[in-house]
Amino acid sequence: MKKRTLGKSGLEVSALGLGCMGLSFGYGPATETNEAIKLLHAAVEQGVTFFDSAEAYGPFKNEELLGEALAPYRDQIVIATKFGFLDGDPTKGVDSRPERIRQVAEESLKRLKTDHIDLFYQHRVDPKVPMEDVAGTVKDLISEGKVKHFGMSEAGAQSIRKAHAVQPVAALQSEYSLWWREPENEILPTLEELGIGFVPFSPLGKGFLTGAIDKNTTFDKTDFRNIVPRFSAEARSANQVMVNLLTSIAEQKQATPAQIALAWLLAQKPWIVPIPGTTKLHRLKENLGAVDIELTTDDLAQITDAASQIKIEGARYPEHLQKLVGT
Repeated sequence: MKKRTLGKSGLEVSALGLGCMGLSFGYGPATETNEAIKLLHAAVEQGVTFFDSAEAYGPFKNEELLGEALAPYRDQIVIATKFGFLDGDPTKGVDSRPERIRQVAEESLKRLKTDHIDLFYQHRVDPKVPMEDVAGTVKDLISEGKVKHFGMSEAGAQSIRKAHAVQPVAALQSEYSLWWREPENEILPTLEELGIGFVPFSPLGKGFLTGAIDKNTTFDKTDFRNIVPRFSAEARSANQVMVNLLTSIAEQKQATPAQIALAWLLAQKPWIVPIPGTTKLHRLKENLGAVDIELTTDDLAQITDAASQIKIEGARYPEHLQKLVGT
Protein backbone atom coordinates (compact mmCIF):
# COMPACT_ATOMS: atom_id res chain seq x y z
CA MET A 1 0.00 0.00 0.00
CA LYS A 2 1.29 3.46 -0.90
CA LYS A 3 1.71 5.98 1.93
CA ARG A 4 0.88 9.66 2.24
CA THR A 5 1.73 12.34 4.79
CA LEU A 6 -1.04 14.57 6.10
CA GLY A 7 0.19 18.08 5.34
CA LYS A 8 3.25 19.23 7.26
CA SER A 9 2.33 17.24 10.36
CA GLY A 10 4.65 14.33 9.64
CA LEU A 11 1.72 11.95 10.21
CA GLU A 12 2.20 9.18 7.64
CA VAL A 13 -0.75 6.94 6.78
CA SER A 14 -1.87 4.58 4.04
CA ALA A 15 -3.03 6.43 0.90
CA LEU A 16 -6.56 5.21 1.64
CA GLY A 17 -7.89 4.91 5.15
CA LEU A 18 -10.98 3.12 6.42
CA GLY A 19 -14.00 5.04 7.64
CA CYS A 20 -15.38 2.80 10.37
CA MET A 21 -18.66 4.57 11.25
CA GLY A 22 -20.87 2.33 9.12
CA LEU A 23 -19.79 -0.77 11.01
CA SER A 24 -21.68 0.48 14.06
CA PHE A 25 -23.91 3.40 13.14
CA GLY A 26 -25.60 5.44 10.45
CA TYR A 27 -26.33 2.99 7.66
CA GLY A 28 -28.74 0.52 9.19
CA PRO A 29 -28.13 -2.19 11.81
CA ALA A 30 -24.60 -2.58 13.18
CA THR A 31 -22.43 -5.25 11.59
CA GLU A 32 -22.17 -8.39 13.67
CA THR A 33 -19.04 -8.06 15.83
CA ASN A 34 -17.12 -11.05 14.48
CA GLU A 35 -17.80 -9.95 10.89
CA ALA A 36 -16.70 -6.40 11.69
CA ILE A 37 -13.48 -7.65 13.29
CA LYS A 38 -12.82 -9.83 10.25
CA LEU A 39 -13.17 -6.77 7.99
CA LEU A 40 -10.86 -4.65 10.16
CA HIS A 41 -8.23 -7.41 10.22
CA ALA A 42 -8.50 -7.76 6.44
CA ALA A 43 -7.92 -4.02 6.07
CA VAL A 44 -4.71 -4.22 8.10
CA GLU A 45 -3.53 -7.25 6.14
CA GLN A 46 -4.12 -5.35 2.87
CA GLY A 47 -2.03 -2.40 4.01
CA VAL A 48 -4.51 0.02 5.58
CA THR A 49 -2.89 1.86 8.50
CA PHE A 50 -5.45 4.66 9.04
CA PHE A 51 -8.73 3.95 10.88
CA ASP A 52 -11.39 6.58 11.57
CA SER A 53 -13.79 6.44 14.52
CA ALA A 54 -15.64 8.76 16.94
CA GLU A 55 -17.27 8.53 20.33
CA ALA A 56 -20.52 9.54 18.58
CA TYR A 57 -20.57 6.40 16.39
CA GLY A 58 -22.91 4.20 18.35
CA PRO A 59 -22.40 6.18 20.58
CA PHE A 60 -19.22 4.54 21.90
CA LYS A 61 -19.74 1.17 20.16
CA ASN A 62 -17.39 1.91 17.30
CA GLU A 63 -14.46 2.83 19.51
CA GLU A 64 -15.03 -0.35 21.56
CA LEU A 65 -15.02 -2.39 18.33
CA LEU A 66 -11.76 -0.83 17.13
CA GLY A 67 -10.20 -1.28 20.55
CA GLU A 68 -10.96 -5.00 20.45
CA ALA A 69 -10.12 -5.59 16.79
CA LEU A 70 -7.00 -3.48 16.40
CA ALA A 71 -5.21 -4.08 19.73
CA PRO A 72 -2.85 -6.69 18.16
CA TYR A 73 -1.78 -4.16 15.49
CA ARG A 74 -1.70 -1.01 17.61
CA ASP A 75 1.93 -0.11 16.98
CA GLN A 76 1.47 -0.45 13.19
CA ILE A 77 -1.59 1.76 12.74
CA VAL A 78 -2.99 5.26 13.17
CA ILE A 79 -6.33 5.64 14.95
CA ALA A 80 -8.38 8.82 14.61
CA THR A 81 -11.32 9.58 16.86
CA LYS A 82 -13.43 12.63 17.69
CA PHE A 83 -14.94 14.75 20.45
CA GLY A 84 -17.53 17.47 20.22
CA PHE A 85 -21.09 16.26 20.90
CA LEU A 86 -22.98 16.50 24.19
CA ASP A 87 -22.72 13.09 25.91
CA GLY A 88 -21.38 11.71 22.62
CA ASP A 89 -24.88 11.98 21.12
CA PRO A 90 -25.16 14.00 17.87
CA THR A 91 -28.90 14.52 18.48
CA LYS A 92 -28.12 16.53 21.65
CA GLY A 93 -26.01 19.20 19.98
CA VAL A 94 -22.37 20.21 20.26
CA ASP A 95 -20.17 20.36 23.36
CA SER A 96 -16.49 21.26 23.11
CA ARG A 97 -15.99 22.67 26.60
CA PRO A 98 -12.40 22.00 27.73
CA GLU A 99 -13.55 19.71 30.55
CA ARG A 100 -15.63 17.70 28.08
CA ILE A 101 -12.70 17.36 25.67
CA ARG A 102 -10.57 15.98 28.50
CA GLN A 103 -13.33 13.59 29.56
CA VAL A 104 -13.74 12.27 26.01
CA ALA A 105 -9.99 11.78 25.67
CA GLU A 106 -9.80 9.68 28.84
CA GLU A 107 -12.86 7.59 27.94
CA SER A 108 -11.77 7.09 24.33
CA LEU A 109 -8.34 5.89 25.45
CA LYS A 110 -10.02 3.19 27.52
CA ARG A 111 -12.43 2.11 24.80
CA LEU A 112 -9.66 2.03 22.20
CA LYS A 113 -7.39 0.07 24.58
CA THR A 114 -4.50 2.44 23.98
CA ASP A 115 -2.35 4.99 25.77
CA HIS A 116 -2.55 7.62 23.01
CA ILE A 117 -4.89 8.90 20.33
CA ASP A 118 -3.01 9.46 17.09
CA LEU A 119 -5.41 12.05 15.66
CA PHE A 120 -8.05 13.76 17.81
CA TYR A 121 -10.64 15.69 15.80
CA GLN A 122 -13.17 18.25 16.93
CA HIS A 123 -16.24 16.66 15.34
CA ARG A 124 -18.09 19.95 14.77
CA VAL A 125 -17.27 23.54 15.70
CA ASP A 126 -18.95 24.63 18.94
CA PRO A 127 -19.97 28.31 18.59
CA LYS A 128 -20.26 28.62 22.39
CA VAL A 129 -16.59 27.76 23.03
CA PRO A 130 -13.76 29.97 21.71
CA MET A 131 -11.69 28.04 19.19
CA GLU A 132 -8.56 29.12 21.08
CA ASP A 133 -9.84 27.22 24.15
CA VAL A 134 -10.53 24.08 22.09
CA ALA A 135 -7.13 24.11 20.41
CA GLY A 136 -5.43 25.00 23.71
CA THR A 137 -7.00 22.01 25.46
CA VAL A 138 -5.86 19.63 22.73
CA LYS A 139 -2.41 21.25 22.86
CA ASP A 140 -2.26 20.37 26.55
CA LEU A 141 -3.32 16.78 25.83
CA ILE A 142 -0.54 16.56 23.23
CA SER A 143 2.03 17.85 25.74
CA GLU A 144 0.81 15.17 28.17
CA GLY A 145 1.32 12.45 25.54
CA LYS A 146 -2.34 11.42 25.43
CA VAL A 147 -2.87 12.81 21.92
CA LYS A 148 -0.37 12.99 19.04
CA HIS A 149 -2.11 15.26 16.51
CA PHE A 150 -5.06 17.70 16.39
CA GLY A 151 -7.72 17.56 13.70
CA MET A 152 -10.95 19.33 12.81
CA SER A 153 -14.08 18.09 11.03
CA GLU A 154 -16.43 20.10 8.81
CA ALA A 155 -14.87 23.38 10.03
CA GLY A 156 -14.78 26.57 7.99
CA ALA A 157 -11.63 28.47 7.01
CA GLN A 158 -11.97 31.04 9.81
CA SER A 159 -12.15 28.37 12.53
CA ILE A 160 -9.27 26.45 10.98
CA ARG A 161 -7.05 29.55 11.03
CA LYS A 162 -7.93 30.36 14.66
CA ALA A 163 -7.20 26.81 15.80
CA HIS A 164 -4.02 26.44 13.76
CA ALA A 165 -2.56 29.60 15.35
CA VAL A 166 -2.77 27.92 18.78
CA GLN A 167 -2.03 24.28 17.94
CA PRO A 168 -1.07 23.19 14.42
CA VAL A 169 -3.93 21.31 12.78
CA ALA A 170 -2.69 18.09 11.18
CA ALA A 171 -5.82 17.31 9.19
CA LEU A 172 -9.27 18.54 8.29
CA GLN A 173 -11.93 15.93 7.72
CA SER A 174 -14.89 16.98 5.56
CA GLU A 175 -17.00 15.58 2.77
CA TYR A 176 -15.39 15.77 -0.65
CA SER A 177 -16.10 13.81 -3.81
CA LEU A 178 -17.09 14.26 -7.41
CA TRP A 179 -20.62 15.02 -6.26
CA TRP A 180 -19.61 17.44 -3.47
CA ARG A 181 -16.84 19.74 -4.65
CA GLU A 182 -17.55 22.77 -2.47
CA PRO A 183 -14.22 22.38 -0.53
CA GLU A 184 -12.39 23.41 -3.70
CA ASN A 185 -13.63 27.01 -3.27
CA GLU A 186 -12.05 28.01 0.04
CA ILE A 187 -11.08 24.97 2.10
CA LEU A 188 -8.45 23.37 -0.17
CA PRO A 189 -6.56 26.66 -0.74
CA THR A 190 -6.59 27.32 3.03
CA LEU A 191 -5.26 23.84 3.81
CA GLU A 192 -2.56 24.14 1.16
CA GLU A 193 -1.47 27.52 2.53
CA LEU A 194 -1.27 26.26 6.11
CA GLY A 195 0.18 22.82 5.37
CA ILE A 196 -2.82 20.86 6.66
CA GLY A 197 -3.80 17.42 5.33
CA PHE A 198 -7.30 16.69 4.03
CA VAL A 199 -9.26 13.55 4.88
CA PRO A 200 -12.39 13.33 2.71
CA PHE A 201 -15.23 11.29 4.19
CA SER A 202 -18.02 9.95 1.98
CA PRO A 203 -15.61 9.96 -0.99
CA LEU A 204 -18.06 7.66 -2.77
CA GLY A 205 -21.08 9.86 -2.09
CA LYS A 206 -22.38 7.68 0.76
CA GLY A 207 -22.38 4.75 -1.64
CA PHE A 208 -24.07 6.44 -4.58
CA LEU A 209 -20.95 6.73 -6.76
CA THR A 210 -20.38 2.97 -6.63
CA GLY A 211 -23.34 2.47 -8.97
CA ALA A 212 -24.99 0.10 -6.48
CA ILE A 213 -27.79 2.57 -5.63
CA ASP A 214 -30.52 3.77 -7.97
CA LYS A 215 -33.98 5.37 -7.77
CA ASN A 216 -35.53 2.03 -6.76
CA THR A 217 -33.17 1.32 -3.84
CA THR A 218 -34.79 1.12 -0.41
CA PHE A 219 -32.82 1.76 2.78
CA ASP A 220 -33.21 0.25 6.23
CA LYS A 221 -35.47 2.39 8.44
CA THR A 222 -32.46 3.31 10.63
CA ASP A 223 -30.35 4.39 7.64
CA PHE A 224 -29.27 8.04 7.78
CA ARG A 225 -29.75 8.39 4.02
CA ASN A 226 -33.54 8.32 4.46
CA ILE A 227 -33.41 11.93 5.69
CA VAL A 228 -30.82 13.21 3.20
CA PRO A 229 -32.42 15.30 0.41
CA ARG A 230 -29.82 14.09 -2.08
CA PHE A 231 -31.10 10.54 -1.55
CA SER A 232 -34.75 11.19 -2.35
CA ALA A 233 -35.95 8.96 -5.20
CA GLU A 234 -36.21 12.00 -7.48
CA ALA A 235 -32.69 13.17 -6.68
CA ARG A 236 -31.26 9.69 -7.15
CA SER A 237 -32.89 9.48 -10.56
CA ALA A 238 -31.53 12.88 -11.58
CA ASN A 239 -28.04 12.18 -10.19
CA GLN A 240 -27.65 8.90 -12.07
CA VAL A 241 -25.92 10.88 -14.81
CA MET A 242 -22.85 11.19 -12.55
CA VAL A 243 -22.69 7.41 -12.11
CA ASN A 244 -23.06 7.00 -15.88
CA LEU A 245 -20.02 9.27 -16.37
CA LEU A 246 -17.92 7.27 -13.91
CA THR A 247 -19.06 3.99 -15.46
CA SER A 248 -18.01 5.05 -18.96
CA ILE A 249 -14.55 6.11 -17.75
CA ALA A 250 -14.23 2.94 -15.65
CA GLU A 251 -14.85 0.82 -18.73
CA GLN A 252 -11.98 2.57 -20.53
CA LYS A 253 -9.66 1.94 -17.58
CA GLN A 254 -10.84 -1.62 -16.81
CA ALA A 255 -11.85 -0.41 -13.37
CA THR A 256 -15.06 0.19 -11.43
CA PRO A 257 -16.93 3.50 -10.92
CA ALA A 258 -15.89 3.51 -7.25
CA GLN A 259 -12.23 3.09 -8.16
CA ILE A 260 -12.38 5.98 -10.63
CA ALA A 261 -14.09 8.23 -8.06
CA LEU A 262 -11.38 7.45 -5.49
CA ALA A 263 -8.52 7.72 -8.00
CA TRP A 264 -9.81 11.16 -9.02
CA LEU A 265 -9.74 12.30 -5.38
CA LEU A 266 -6.24 10.91 -4.81
CA ALA A 267 -5.03 12.80 -7.89
CA GLN A 268 -6.23 16.18 -6.62
CA LYS A 269 -3.49 16.71 -4.01
CA PRO A 270 -0.71 14.49 -2.58
CA TRP A 271 -1.89 15.31 0.96
CA ILE A 272 -5.46 14.06 0.45
CA VAL A 273 -6.29 10.73 2.12
CA PRO A 274 -9.88 9.55 1.50
CA ILE A 275 -11.53 7.25 4.05
CA PRO A 276 -14.21 5.22 2.25
CA GLY A 277 -16.24 3.03 4.57
CA THR A 278 -17.64 -0.40 3.90
CA THR A 279 -18.97 -3.45 5.69
CA LYS A 280 -18.12 -5.83 2.84
CA LEU A 281 -14.79 -7.54 2.20
CA HIS A 282 -15.16 -7.43 -1.59
CA ARG A 283 -15.85 -3.67 -1.46
CA LEU A 284 -12.79 -3.15 0.75
CA LYS A 285 -10.60 -4.89 -1.82
CA GLU A 286 -12.25 -2.96 -4.67
CA ASN A 287 -11.70 0.41 -2.94
CA LEU A 288 -8.05 -0.31 -2.17
CA GLY A 289 -7.50 -1.11 -5.84
CA ALA A 290 -8.04 2.58 -6.60
CA VAL A 291 -4.58 3.39 -5.21
CA ASP A 292 -2.96 1.68 -8.21
CA ILE A 293 -5.06 3.36 -10.90
CA GLU A 294 -3.12 6.01 -12.80
CA LEU A 295 -5.24 8.79 -14.23
CA THR A 296 -3.42 10.88 -16.83
CA THR A 297 -3.71 14.65 -17.05
CA ASP A 298 -6.10 14.13 -19.96
CA ASP A 299 -8.16 11.62 -17.96
CA LEU A 300 -8.46 14.07 -15.07
CA ALA A 301 -9.39 16.93 -17.36
CA GLN A 302 -12.06 14.78 -19.04
CA ILE A 303 -13.55 13.72 -15.70
CA THR A 304 -13.43 17.18 -14.16
CA ASP A 305 -14.87 18.90 -17.24
CA ALA A 306 -17.67 16.38 -17.64
CA ALA A 307 -18.49 16.43 -13.93
CA SER A 308 -18.61 20.24 -13.98
CA GLN A 309 -21.44 20.08 -16.51
CA ILE A 310 -23.58 17.94 -14.19
CA LYS A 311 -25.89 19.66 -11.72
CA ILE A 312 -26.27 17.44 -8.66
CA GLU A 313 -29.78 17.52 -7.22
CA GLY A 314 -30.56 17.65 -3.50
CA ALA A 315 -28.79 19.04 -0.44
CA ARG A 316 -26.12 16.84 1.16
CA TYR A 317 -27.61 17.28 4.65
CA PRO A 318 -31.06 17.99 6.06
CA GLU A 319 -31.31 21.57 7.31
CA HIS A 320 -30.78 20.84 11.03
CA LEU A 321 -27.45 19.14 10.31
CA GLN A 322 -26.31 21.68 7.73
CA LYS A 323 -26.31 24.32 10.48
CA LEU A 324 -23.36 22.53 12.13
CA VAL A 325 -21.14 22.75 9.06
CA GLY A 326 -18.51 25.20 7.92
CA THR A 327 -18.40 27.64 10.82
